[in-house]
Amino acid sequence: MAFFSKLKEKFGGSKYNEFGEEEYVELENDTDAAKSKVLVRPFVLDDFEDVKPVLQSLREGYTIALVNIRPLKEKDIVELKRAINKLKKTTEAIDGQIAGFGEDSLVITPSFASIYRSSQMKRVEEE
Repeated sequence: MAFFSKLKEKFGGSKYNEFGEEEYVELENDTDAAKSKVLVRPFVLDDFEDVKPVLQSLREGYTIALVNIRPLKEKDIVELKRAINKLKKTTEAIDGQIAGFGEDSLVITPSFASIYRSSQMKRVEEE
């Protein structure tokens, strides 16, 4: 077996060890691959300022946002319209999609994802 070890050293190694078994090399996890994982994240809009974390997550590019708009809808409809317009503009800027889901939720996706449209979902239109 020593002969094979010396031979291995001379010729730069092999993928087999001295017992004829295949050797494997473990690779470190790539941190970029972990960042590219898609995250489905819920948000709640209590006031207009709650739009900022949604926008930040969307701009990062790996978040599908599920936004509960009910608290702001019950509190101030004018602020709700302002918030939705802000979300729409950012969604268009990142080439994503936005849709209403039921009466109290929005779904916002980045450019690589699309929203299946059914009778329960509708486009968010200017009001």
